[in-house]
Amino acid sequence: MCNYCGCREFPLIGQLSEEHVEIEELAGSLRRSIGEGRHDESLALLDALLAQLGPHTATEESGLFTELRADGALTEEVDRLCAEHADIHGVLLAVDRAAPDWAAVLEALRLLHRHIDKEEHGLFPAAVIVLPLPAWDRITTDRPLTR
Repeated sequence: MCNYCGCREFPLIGQLSEEHVEIEELAGSLRRSIGEGRHDESLALLDALLAQLGPHTATEESGLFTELRADGALTEEVDRLCAEHADIHGVLLAVDRAAPDWAAVLEALRLLHRHIDKEEHGLFPAAVIVLPLPAWDRITTDRPLTR
């Protein structure tokens, strides 16, 4: 995760970045579990990952992404990231518990890793530069931060 631009000093970015660390740790555990053939544990880790991803994605899309779309400067990137959210969630939510397609899950986890990198090193620093202070006030005031 990025530590060079100071964007984590913005409360919402700090929260989302902390969640990215937790999500990456769960995804890593899930990858290892799949690789070692521990499928019952893999399903439990998948559930834990989905429990983290749902609220995290909702916070991004209903807060930061909404403000970025309204600003207009990063709309195309936000649209790409939202499409990636849909792709990742689509694969992970569709796992057949009786016969999981672990290859598809692993590919979704690779996409998730790249996705987080784009947000941490691209979108979040850019958002700090692009969004005016009133937008940050709305993002922070409109929702209680979970951290």
